[in-house]
Amino acid sequence: MRITDVRTVLLTGPSSNDPFIQEARKRRSAAFIEVITDGPPAGLGETYAGYFCPEAVPAIVDFFKPILIGQTVDDIPALWQRMYHCGNFWCRVGLGVAVLNGIEAALWDLKGKMLGLPVHALLGGCKHARLPCYATGGPSLFPKERLARKLDYYASLGFRGVKVGTGARWPDRRYQAREAAEAADFEADKVAFMRAHLGPDAWLMMDGHMGNNHEFTWNLEIATAVARALEPYGVFFLEEPLHYTDPWGYAELCRATTTPIAGGECLTAAYEWRVFADQDSFDIGQPDASFTGGLGEFMKVAAMLERRGRKIATHAWGAGGSLMQNLHAGFAAANCTMLEIAPAYAGLHSEVIDGGLVLKDGYVLPPDRPGLGIVLSEDTKRRYPFVPGSGEFNSVPGKILVP
Repeated sequence: MRITDVRTVLLTGPSSNDPFIQEARKRRSAAFIEVITDGPPAGLGETYAGYFCPEAVPAIVDFFKPILIGQTVDDIPALWQRMYHCGNFWCRVGLGVAVLNGIEAALWDLKGKMLGLPVHALLGGCKHARLPCYATGGPSLFPKERLARKLDYYASLGFRGVKVGTGARWPDRRYQAREAAEAADFEADKVAFMRAHLGPDAWLMMDGHMGNNHEFTWNLEIATAVARALEPYGVFFLEEPLHYTDPWGYAELCRATTTPIAGGECLTAAYEWRVFADQDSFDIGQPDASFTGGLGEFMKVAAMLERRGRKIATHAWGAGGSLMQNLHAGFAAANCTMLEIAPAYAGLHSEVIDGGLVLKDGYVLPPDRPGLGIVLSEDTKRRYPFVPGSGEFNSVPGKILVP
């Protein structure tokens, strides 16, 4: 069975059915990649780049397409290496390899369907009977009564873990502390409230969004103060309190606090990850199996961190393909300790995931469908036509976020 075509499908749909996430973002874009063969099976993958810069994806897919035409999926790592080498001048890291991720995922999906096996079985086998997960909840909504309603909503969906952002979002304004002591007091008070509300057994996480907060970026002093202030509350991790241009600051931060420091969702390819791994910049790495460069690259990153005694927690904020790619990779990685799940997801999740995501008692069970367990019907394609400009980006003067 040989590959006859490689296609990009760009879609735009509701961001989430979660009413609290909808307050921050009402729609999302997604980039899916289809690998067509001369037989019935087809492979489907997703690149997380479709959430930020979807318009750029088709041209990159078309660049790699000739390498795959006429090939089989007998040796996916070899196909990946050919594509990666062909883009040597421009995709060692960054957008090129992130798009390559979606193509490679579609190859694994195709191979899994042909063999009747879930992809995690092809990545070295399932290493976990179940994995804990958390609802990724977006901004911290205030006043605290609103935050409590948000926490209760996620608990009602079966989640025992929840992540919210630093700072606060009221209906009519936002807040982010700019001084170390002020930030430490505010975040500690918030987490103390969350702990009291959800109880001692809840998994609590906080997202610093790369230290970027409304055009202000945290420095090491602020991040250290916040991390130390969170220590008494047993948070599972503090995510991205610094920008990714500062791996040295991350390493220093890890040494300065007992709060686990997580990060890595924006890193691409094992090559870039090594810069952070070699100096222990993260206690918990967060590779994304729709952005890191491929499921194979994800496994390399997981092994790299495991050799240094570090854990991983998957990042997954793409659509349904991204989520399932991360589930399969997470279950195949022995040092995976937590999965990110989009709560109350909308059509670009629910219509894509083919029943393989099972949440029970706050844990996810291993996917059991052949391939990645995802589909993309013609009805779904018609229902969510792509809207140019719907990719998310940080708002700056001259570039305002499209809601």
